[in-house]
Amino acid sequence: MSVRLLVGTEKGLFALDSDDRRSRWQVRQPAHPGWQVYALFADERGGHPTVFAGLSSRVYGPHLQRSDDCGHTWELIEASPRFPEGSLRELKQVWAVQAGSRPETLWAGVSHAALFRSDDSGATWTMNDALEAHPTREQWLPGAGGLCLHTIVQDPANRERMFIGISAVGIFRSDDGGRSWTIKNQGVGAVLLDEERKYSEVNRCVHKFVQDPTEPNRLYQQNHTGVYRSLDAGDSWERIEAGLPSGFGFPMVMHPRRPRTLFVIPQESDQLRMFPGGRPGVYRTDNAGDSWRRTYAGLEDPSYGGVLRNATSTDREDQTGIYFGTTGGHVYATYDDGELWTRLPGTFPRIESLAAIRV
Repeated sequence: MSVRLLVGTEKGLFALDSDDRRSRWQVRQPAHPGWQVYALFADERGGHPTVFAGLSSRVYGPHLQRSDDCGHTWELIEASPRFPEGSLRELKQVWAVQAGSRPETLWAGVSHAALFRSDDSGATWTMNDALEAHPTREQWLPGAGGLCLHTIVQDPANRERMFIGISAVGIFRSDDGGRSWTIKNQGVGAVLLDEERKYSEVNRCVHKFVQDPTEPNRLYQQNHTGVYRSLDAGDSWERIEAGLPSGFGFPMVMHPRRPRTLFVIPQESDQLRMFPGGRPGVYRTDNAGDSWRRTYAGLEDPSYGGVLRNATSTDREDQTGIYFGTTGGHVYATYDDGELWTRLPGTFPRIESLAAIRV
């Protein structure tokens, strides 16, 4: 088996194909040239992957496309997520696609901050009314990337429980399959510190969050205001930043095979969104965030870019491959949990998203 790494950029979707040892990679020409690719998701539940891409254009707007041949050819999903006729809100981007708890169920997150569900493998989509009518909605404020619902996590141990993340609002949990939603921001610092917003339920700018697959009550988030951990399914959060040069960053990656092992890629600050001091590094914890260690072998060259929230992926090989793409257009991989990073071929446009597929 080999790995295909789909690379979503601001100017199209590229692909990198590996040999069966992942020692050699070849760049394939782009699909969707000129389109921004904010979201990539490979649904492998049926054994044969179906890939979904969230595309957007300043001229033609956003939509979903799907591929049944690992990204070689694509078809437009005519009934892509959209707001009802007469809505005052505009669909800007599709930020996330994720598997639901049933074989044909998918979820999609968009801006402006809405959640859509499909029960026919992505052919048609309906908006989640409970989130749309949430009593705090009038208080929601956008982050720099807009009011985007960018992360969806389906609890593997409880088919009725799921989590979503909205920037700059926070994390929500549903315990009834999306029929109701509760804000889960206790312990997370506010972005705007005026008295009215500091003590509100919302105004918590989650950038990315993950769930430990072997301990579902353990959640971790990279937030605008720091890095946090929850041991009670989001009911409360605590900071876990010992050893990090900065609490600010966008991506967060859970190791798929090692409990309590995860990765973050810090940036200097909200004002300086680049690797701290021009020194790239991926920080790993093996103890659920009690401490962090910088991994940087292979990343020694100075770089003043960064890594966006969807620009990471992991593969399903026995020795897990972990990948990230930078705003400068470079893709890096590790096959030993970060001890050595290797730059893959190609220099791409600004990288927005990644998805690794076994082919």
